[in-house]
Amino acid sequence: MSSLDQGAPFGAAATGGVGAKRGATLALLAFAQLIIALDLNIVFVALPEIGAGLGFSGQTLQWVVSAYTVFTGGFLLFGGRAADLIGQRRVFIFALWLYAISSLVGGLAWSPQVIIAARAVQGIGAAFLFPATLSLINRLFAEGPERNRALAVWGGAGASGLTLGSLAGGLLTSAFGWPSVFYVNVLLAGVAIVAAFAIIPRDGKRHEHRSFDLPGALAVTTGATLLVFTLVQGPEYGWWSTAIIASALLAVIFLTTFAVIEARSADPLMPLRLFHNRSLVAGMTITFLYMGTFGALPYFLTVLLQNVHGFTALQTGLAFLVPSIAIAAGT
Repeated sequence: MSSLDQGAPFGAAATGGVGAKRGATLALLAFAQLIIALDLNIVFVALPEIGAGLGFSGQTLQWVVSAYTVFTGGFLLFGGRAADLIGQRRVFIFALWLYAISSLVGGLAWSPQVIIAARAVQGIGAAFLFPATLSLINRLFAEGPERNRALAVWGGAGASGLTLGSLAGGLLTSAFGWPSVFYVNVLLAGVAIVAAFAIIPRDGKRHEHRSFDLPGALAVTTGATLLVFTLVQGPEYGWWSTAIIASALLAVIFLTTFAVIEARSADPLMPLRLFHNRSLVAGMTITFLYMGTFGALPYFLTVLLQNVHGFTALQTGLAFLVPSIAIAAGT
């Protein structure tokens, strides 16, 4: 097996065709990160048409967005472990296949349940794709300036996806209808899959001594899903209804179970000692506050601009350009 196959960075084996592939590989990994960000934002502008076309209620329409984010967060740790155990290249390609298939199903959806399920699978795809791309950068680019530049390009692509998602969502929805915001992902993922087979080096040795921690992954994903269900459906069902109370209690039980599993596991998905790091806790708190405030605005602004002020999908996409560009510039 060559040094490249064993996971040597490009900088350590930049001979022959290896050096020539460096730029193409980074472009592909940045493209994958752009897909993740694009898929998060592109659906916002299409929400009113999706709701009208599939018969969503005002509250349940939020699940088109929430299903993606909940399953991304719930499976993110599991996706990172899979990349370590199975191989970054394999997980990268598998995640893109999830994106392509779930996007096709989403575009063909005939009911709210189908499109929510498709968005959930897209979220799982993101949870596997994100850590795989980051791991590939760490593996293929030498530590120091080379890796720092690669990470900067990778992060910039994600920020650009937020901007492009708003604009692309408006253009596609106005021109071809809401299914097009899903079909475009089939094309993007397909291109990335073909490129991955041609460009990304084969995986090295597997970490057979590590485990998936499937109980932990199932507990945190179930708990997070139930928590979001409680918050989203509470206003519609009533906060003191049996379903909401049961959902809230089960969310607490599953999330507590996750903490217990991680505390006792010899190889946890999320070591609890990480919470002793004040900088990490501060960063997580800031991210939580941001996503709970500004991160929730696109959904409500879409409904306000289109349903109240009569904006078209394209006008709404253009309106989102200003904050999206500001975020990209800050990143």
